[in-house]
Amino acid sequence: MKIGYDAKRIVRNNTGLGSYGRTLINSLSAVDATDRLVLYAPDEGREDLRSQVICRPQVSFRYPAHARGGLQRALWRSHGIVSDLVADGIELFHGLSGELPVGIRRAGIPAVVTIHDLIFLRHPEYYHWWDVQIYKWKFLKTIQEASRIIAISECTKRDILAFSDFPEDRISVIYQSAASRFSSSAGQEDTAILKGLGDRYILQVGTIEERKNAMESVAALDFLPRDIHLVLVGRQTAYTEQVRRYAFQHGLEERLHILSGVSNRDLPTLYHHAVCFVYPSRYEGFGIPIIEAIQCGLPVVAATGSCLEEAGGPDSLYVSPDDPSALADAIRSMIERPDRQQVIARSRQFVRRFENDSVAEQVMRVYGKL
Repeated sequence: MKIGYDAKRIVRNNTGLGSYGRTLINSLSAVDATDRLVLYAPDEGREDLRSQVICRPQVSFRYPAHARGGLQRALWRSHGIVSDLVADGIELFHGLSGELPVGIRRAGIPAVVTIHDLIFLRHPEYYHWWDVQIYKWKFLKTIQEASRIIAISECTKRDILAFSDFPEDRISVIYQSAASRFSSSAGQEDTAILKGLGDRYILQVGTIEERKNAMESVAALDFLPRDIHLVLVGRQTAYTEQVRRYAFQHGLEERLHILSGVSNRDLPTLYHHAVCFVYPSRYEGFGIPIIEAIQCGLPVVAATGSCLEEAGGPDSLYVSPDDPSALADAIRSMIERPDRQQVIARSRQFVRRFENDSVAEQVMRVYGKL
């Protein structure tokens, strides 16, 4: 088949949706050389991200011929792309980031869309009102165009069924895979990134925003030995200043380290040298950092209330996102428990279900149904 993909995030987003798209395309092209994969992007984006897509003969990029400005490119991605798909003989289209172009069903092209989360509907308080209206409109238009939906967790599937009338039998749950670099041992790592972080630190990875709830991780430090530090890795927002202010007011500022712009080379090093991974997020579509942490040999403590149990499995610990003392107790338990290595080994076995080849084969089965 000749399959088209929405590749905007592949060439523009370093993490999250971009990682999902690049990892999936590389996995699909590795397990099946018979399909042609055409990646449709509004522009070339970032070369460093585009180059992460492995150059196999059946993979190619396609850009709009006449769209120049940002508005024209946005309109091409949401509407104009359909005529290009028809002209190129695309037999199936996959929206990798929760969107499909308007009119693709009318053009007779079967369309699959991956829905990562519906947090903007489940927790609109974390978004600007106008953004919620735009995201909601896009979601409702997308499910009108979709032939099938891939949900990245059972939690996301439940939300799709709660906020739409899309048929349940046309939704497949296929978990997101993690980049393979996290599965390897530390090896030839550069430990300069570790300077000043303390001999023992707990790690949290993800945008430092209210929903991710880093404040609980900081508050948990008050209940932990003073030699344990906290490292937050992620893009900073206005919420980050609230976290810093809380740490200063409670005498925890010297034990808090906030890192942004961490490279793909350095991130596995931070995972490998932590004593525990924490993820007290109030709501997630899946929680890929949990998989990365487990692949690096870290025990995990995460929050209840969304999908994180699906990612971390039965050997991780889960606590309320509103109980710093319970979070600290769980962290201490993970650090000190005598069967720590057995827990890590079982968790590693659990996350093998998220390995790239398995995910690619499941996605190909969804294509086959169309």
